[in-house]
Amino acid sequence: MLAWFTNDETTPAGTADLALEALARDLAAQGLAVAGAVQRNLDLGPDCACDMEMIVLGDSGPPLRISQSLGPGAQGCRLDTGALEEAVARTAPHLPGAGLVVIPKFGRQEAMGRGFRALIGQAVADGQPVVLYVPRQQRAAFLDFAGDLAVQIAPANLRSWCLDRFAAAS
Repeated sequence: MLAWFTNDETTPAGTADLALEALARDLAAQGLAVAGAVQRNLDLGPDCACDMEMIVLGDSGPPLRISQSLGPGAQGCRLDTGALEEAVARTAPHLPGAGLVVIPKFGRQEAMGRGFRALIGQAVADGQPVVLYVPRQQRAAFLDFAGDLAVQIAPANLRSWCLDRFAAAS
């Protein structure tokens, strides 16, 4: 019920975000009930870090910018944790009745018990299949969280895993 994937070190940054957004869009276009959120990275040019925004699936509100500009030479984390929490809050009401939940990633915030962590746990507890990306750096924390409920899948098998969950539910 909890499928995760990762990429190797040669995979370009943002690939997982693009894959999950395309997956969610494809499944929804087929009329399947998909909830969750996806991250979109907006390229600002070669000398600038991208802007990150969260798109809540099924929500009519605008995307939420979850990154903050720290200025030239800044080394800190650009994530706006307040905006991430707002994205989680906007996502939660869309989960009931969904046949699949897409979560952008189990990142540092989730590893620390924040972000989408509680929402992932609730969806799994409610019997909803969840698919998400786990960066290599967060693998140990994710496996501690998920235990034997998680199954790793190859990125190329995301769509078929999701379609199998919908077929099993019908």
